[in-house]
Amino acid sequence: MPQLRISEAAALLGVSDDTVRRWTEQGKLPVLRSGGRLSIDGRALADFIRDSATGAGTDSPTGRASARNQLRGIVTRVLADTVMAQVEMQCGPFRVVSLMTREAVEELGLDVGVVAVASVKATHVVVGLPERR
Repeated sequence: MPQLRISEAAALLGVSDDTVRRWTEQGKLPVLRSGGRLSIDGRALADFIRDSATGAGTDSPTGRASARNQLRGIVTRVLADTVMAQVEMQCGPFRVVSLMTREAVEELGLDVGVVAVASVKATHVVVGLPERR
């Protein structure tokens, strides 16, 4: 059973350590005590994240879509030439880069500062384990 420190859980949730502690005190997130140190069960954290995720179900931020991996963020850069464009977004701690036509950028009105949704539909996703600090 994987156990995560409060700070690790907070980083995965995108919130402060204090918020995770508050959720444990309110009983929203179960906490384990071991040798005076608090930790969160990995499975319980996964359940909490899944149950509290916004946009759960078949509706997505962009309406009904088959892509389940959707990230809401802000456009941070647009590089366009006569045919193609590269659009960069910051979605929480994640940088997402998309290549599309210049025409699509213009039709969507994508520009720096615009809030947009990146939808990822992939049949090949590489999953790895982070290095432990």
